[in-house]
Amino acid sequence: MMPLLTLMEWWSHRTGREDWDRLLYKILAVAFIVTTSLGALTGVGIWFSTSVVNPAAIGSLLRVFYWAWFSEWIVFVCEVVLIVIYFLTWKKMTGPRKTAHIRIGITLSVMSWLTMAIITAVLGFMMNPGAWPQQQDLLAGFNNPAYVPQLLFRTAAAMAMAGSLALALGAFFTSPRTALRKESVRTFAGWTLFWIVPMTIWSLVYYQAIPAEMAVNLPVAFGTQAWANQYDLLIKLTLAVGLIGVGLNLWALIKPARTWAFVWIVPFLCICLLVSQFERTRQFIRKPYVLAYYMYSNGARVQEAPYLAKTGLLANSAWAANRTITADNRVQAGRDVFLLACSRCHTLNGSNSITRNLSRLYPGQTWKPEAIDSYVRSIHGARPYMPPFPGTAAERAALAAYLAKLQTTSDQIPSNASISRN
Repeated sequence: MMPLLTLMEWWSHRTGREDWDRLLYKILAVAFIVTTSLGALTGVGIWFSTSVVNPAAIGSLLRVFYWAWFSEWIVFVCEVVLIVIYFLTWKKMTGPRKTAHIRIGITLSVMSWLTMAIITAVLGFMMNPGAWPQQQDLLAGFNNPAYVPQLLFRTAAAMAMAGSLALALGAFFTSPRTALRKESVRTFAGWTLFWIVPMTIWSLVYYQAIPAEMAVNLPVAFGTQAWANQYDLLIKLTLAVGLIGVGLNLWALIKPARTWAFVWIVPFLCICLLVSQFERTRQFIRKPYVLAYYMYSNGARVQEAPYLAKTGLLANSAWAANRTITADNRVQAGRDVFLLACSRCHTLNGSNSITRNLSRLYPGQTWKPEAIDSYVRSIHGARPYMPPFPGTAAERAALAAYLAKLQTTSDQIPSNASISRN
């Protein structure tokens, strides 16, 4: 939003359009509130969630990108300070001082982009670390194959989202059938359409950077297991959503006065839906890894897998209640194994429920530990997004015994925080 607003502020100052200046200030007010409230809250929420769900993964990323994240924190603080200054001084820095205010907007725009540029390197690394497994330095982590395509795609997507939001806000903040309404609708629609072209091109380039073994996960990543068989239909629906957004922007460009204000929220909702779907797909597609080729989604490092298969998960866990498996504690040990190996992705009865999955796998049947054991042993071959079981055969059998018991006995697992306190 900041590059768009700064560019339009420069234009309104150059042409003496005070009506445009007032409109831009109202749009900035919304962007300011979103950034300093929702943006701050979700930023903290991300750190909290990642630390609880998979502390080993976020810890590994911090070790690789420590100085990059440290730099990003400084840039982000500068960004927040600048947007406060930019917003609060808009009405004060007028006339000859307007040029200085525009320079603040330019600096803010650069800082906003730098924040994305640094974080996108981390996101690309999680999917394809490139040469980092061999070199293991910050430069190798930054220079991953997915970095540049994703950065350019995200830049264009952010610009298009800004144009769509400005289109909706501009229509809301102007009166119908006025020259300002027509100009704002046409201007912001044109901005959006301009950025949709590079966004589409770089999305295709980014798609080519996805490792082939991860592309196999696309049907499930895109539509969840429930809709995996409808992948082609979902792709068509996604294209339809995109075409609706493009069509409405074209309508705004050609006939800016022949619509109601509420219509212009639709292109923004369309592009938000597309970006949200992209984020979900990006998060899932790298499974069975949380950090590609380095760490599985259950927190076990790939190079540790042979050692864990030999010595066991329980023996190497600081939080397991049962370090060894006996006839008396077999089910409880299996519960510990579930917490260690499965609970980062599965719940017992909630989202991605293990009991619901077993009910679908064995409909109307008794859950037999031997059958579950056999399935867990080979599940990563049938479902490539599942990591191989990270423990010993005895631990796998204990896990199967615990899961089988869930058919007749209810249980409630604690949160990761509760495990840590124990």
